[in-house]
Amino acid sequence: MKYLFLITFLFTFLACNSKKDSAVSKIKNPNPEKTVQRKLSGKEVVAELEKLGYFNLTDESELDTVKADFQKTYTNLHFFQGPLRGETLSFMDNRYHWIDLEELFEIGGLTEYLTQVKPTFEKLGLELEFANERSKQDQNSWKHTIELNGNEYIAFEGQFSDLDWAIAYVNFIEMLNAELRRQNSVEQFLPVNSKNDGMFVLLSPEQLEFILRIYSVKNENPTTMDTWKSLNGL
Repeated sequence: MKYLFLITFLFTFLACNSKKDSAVSKIKNPNPEKTVQRKLSGKEVVAELEKLGYFNLTDESELDTVKADFQKTYTNLHFFQGPLRGETLSFMDNRYHWIDLEELFEIGGLTEYLTQVKPTFEKLGLELEFANERSKQDQNSWKHTIELNGNEYIAFEGQFSDLDWAIAYVNFIEMLNAELRRQNSVEQFLPVNSKNDGMFVLLSPEQLEFILRIYSVKNENPTTMDTWKSLNGL
């Protein structure tokens, strides 16, 4: 009888310890398959951007300079941005564009920045013709339209407010993207954080995914339009 009791006790004890060990194991290893992503070097980031076709609009004579600057900017600042051309506000990669939001909003600014963007369309083998800019304004509101490749777009419409420049910036990028889609381009212009001085950049979905994953300074690099609107109160 004593032996039977002892055997029963041992089986119960071992079973309880087995369950306890299993529970402890689960706590200690909540995700044993999770791996830590290795941080890429600046050289590796540039190599990956090249694989993704980012530099395919860059002039051959400026390619080494552009790649070297992207490598340095990533390494030192974690910014996704390349060099300007001399003392101008023209980026060498032909994808990035600088824009003054106040100037864009005013009469004459729209055509000025369309002229700036047109060479990027041409490098893609696409058209960007603009005409018939129209403006109707009173003391409190304004309607500003223009035709791109024969299609009318609203540059601004509504009551004046503190968000005027941001609205004009969004409308400008979205009209460009509409024309890219009409011409079957998979690439789109995307906003970069801006106040008065803004930027936007032409990216493919794969390029954007890589940038969002690798570049850590989220509020100073390209993002989706929905995210930009949310950050800027639109």
